[in-house]
Amino acid sequence: MNQAQRRDFFATLKAHNPAPTTELNYSSPFELLIAVILSAQATDVGVNKATDKLYPVANTPEKILALGVDGLKQYIKTIGLFNSKAENVIKTCKILIEQHNSQVPENREALEALPGVGRKTANVILNTVFKHPVIAVDTHIFRLSNRTGLAKGKTVKAVEDKLMKVVPKEYLLDAHHWLILHGRYVCLARKPKCDTCCVTQYCDYYRDQQRRQSLSVS
Repeated sequence: MNQAQRRDFFATLKAHNPAPTTELNYSSPFELLIAVILSAQATDVGVNKATDKLYPVANTPEKILALGVDGLKQYIKTIGLFNSKAENVIKTCKILIEQHNSQVPENREALEALPGVGRKTANVILNTVFKHPVIAVDTHIFRLSNRTGLAKGKTVKAVEDKLMKVVPKEYLLDAHHWLILHGRYVCLARKPKCDTCCVTQYCDYYRDQQRRQSLSVS
């Protein structure tokens, strides 16, 4: 995929979804932070089911800290790795209270210092809450970027670095959400839905498949 095709790729995604956003339910930066911590190796649907019960009861660092690890587990026990996640969330709440006046910091270093928060989670918060033009590369975006030729790389960080270089600036702010949604619902891992994909004309994988089919027929 060349740069002109990348620009058309994102223009097409924008035309189909002008205002993309996260599928996690939240009403404050803190709620999103906790939801993203809980979403590691879990689905957004599963996280939303848990937080829809948790947040009406506790949706601030102080209230979740008051639940304690065991109390929090009762709300998130349907989510994978809930034991370690409960411990991380409680530790994170304590740090937010003691070091950040109970506010989610707008700073990568401070975010990544929170238990359960890595580079990907920090990027989600910086992008979705604070509107920084960064991209959080998850398994969907990693797969899609390599498959389509949008940004090839052998590691998550390599793909992120490439995306930051090649995504046109006017699309950079929303690129994360366009890519994750496209990877989640169209460019699937085992069987991508090329027949309903709006960007096949720019996709290296699709062109290769078409070429192979034409060669097999001839």
